Amino acid sequence: MWTVRKYVTSVEEVLHERGPALASPLRIGTAAVVVNNPYAGRYEADLMPGMEALNELGREVARRLLKALDAKPAEVEAYGKGAIVGADGEMEHGAMWHPSGGWGMRQVLGDTKAIVPAGKMIGAVGARLMMPLGHVNAAYVRSHFNTIGLSIDDAPRADEIVYALAMATGGRPHARLGGLAATEIKGEDGLR
Repeated sequence: MWTVRKYVTSVEEVLHERGPALASPLRIGTAAVVVNNPYAGRYEADLMPGMEALNELGREVARRLLKALDAKPAEVEAYGKGAIVGADGEMEHGAMWHPSGGWGMRQVLGDTKAIVPAGKMIGAVGARLMMPLGHVNAAYVRSHFNTIGLSIDDAPRADEIVYALAMATGGRPHARLGGLAATEIKGEDGLR
């Protein structure tokens, strides 16, 4: 059902952000897969089979990203996901990634508690997707609210979808705006 055209992975290392050098670089990465859209150009009432068929792809993209980050699951502190649907698709085709990408990443990372924030859009070739990031165990950890962008020069074509995941090994460098600290997480409900 889903045919992969290509995978695209990117990792950046942040050494400082105008302040002192970080004790260890913050690594933020994205991994994306460009697939055909089997629903392009038509309305399909039942998208559940397509969504379920994406489950293994979600895990595969997460494994690729973790490897590119050169990190162990416990080292990932923030995550996000997103989709860019080509012009012949619809927003619901991007929404199929919510459980497949989100749960796939959570399975690869282990027992994370927080919901995986998401961004999705309809876009042309080269469109830039902005994916929100949040702490993996508590959504209210303000220091880990961040965003990372992703664009692919030749995707998505009108009949394709770009599904993407993002991970980071920490929060924003030099975060100092209060709120729940990562060291204060109780990890009971995915919020605090």
